[in-house]
Amino acid sequence: MEELAKKGLLSQKGKDHVMSAAMMDPSLLPSKESEEMVTFPPLDEMQISNPFNADAVKAMMKSTPARIGIGRAGARPKTMALLRFLADHAVAQDAVFLDVSEQFLQRMNLMSVQSAATSKDEFLQRPDLGRRLSSEAVKMISEKCEKNVQVQILIVDGLSSSAIEANIPDLLPALMQGLKAAGIKVGAPFFVKNGRVWVQDHVASIVNSDVIISLIGERPGLGTAESLSAYMIYRPDQNTVEADRTVISNIHKGGIPPAEAGAHLTDVIKQILAAKASGVKLNQQK
Repeated sequence: MEELAKKGLLSQKGKDHVMSAAMMDPSLLPSKESEEMVTFPPLDEMQISNPFNADAVKAMMKSTPARIGIGRAGARPKTMALLRFLADHAVAQDAVFLDVSEQFLQRMNLMSVQSAATSKDEFLQRPDLGRRLSSEAVKMISEKCEKNVQVQILIVDGLSSSAIEANIPDLLPALMQGLKAAGIKVGAPFFVKNGRVWVQDHVASIVNSDVIISLIGERPGLGTAESLSAYMIYRPDQNTVEADRTVISNIHKGGIPPAEAGAHLTDVIKQILAAKASGVKLNQQK
């Protein structure tokens, strides 16, 4: 409760209301014999008291991650449903505002550069700055990255650092292994901080790769804060439009598993290289 209040997600009045409601429900409180934190019931556990058609509600709950079957207390959500909502909202905010850790980048052996957005606030308020590299990044990429490769892989934090740390450890090795097994020349992957999708166009202009792929954190929601997308494009230039990009989204443990996504992306990149086109132009050739 204290952390939610600090982040402005819960007013003092709201905090008092939730805590008083929790005091009336002993199941929400830690036992006196234990200092363990309160745990939420399973997501698939129906919280409606005396439902008219329990089987129908359970069937609907299995078909969607949406918040249904959570019951209510009068006109308000039950305490547990409210706490889960606030917790998930806090996780989503953390995904946006927290940076990918330096320890993670070191463990994955990723060189790190930054977009022209110098802070997280600037990144959120000025999307245009996230679409181009800083002058220091241009210099580093020019000096350290291999040129004229077939594929260049970028890892971009985008709107979810959590998506990067949750998926890249399984996705990146599978993708690299697949591309190398296919005999495709790949540049060393690197990380772009405070980056947007279009930053790949700026990178491509420096390294002169045939295909550039950005593995980027998606905007988090209350269902998951760990969803990743892969944006691929064949030789972008000043005339590139959004329809020129091929996108695979919903990469996370509850969607397309990251290791499976790595294998699938390999196949898509092979198609792009063979067709010398991506996006709508690629689809038109199929």
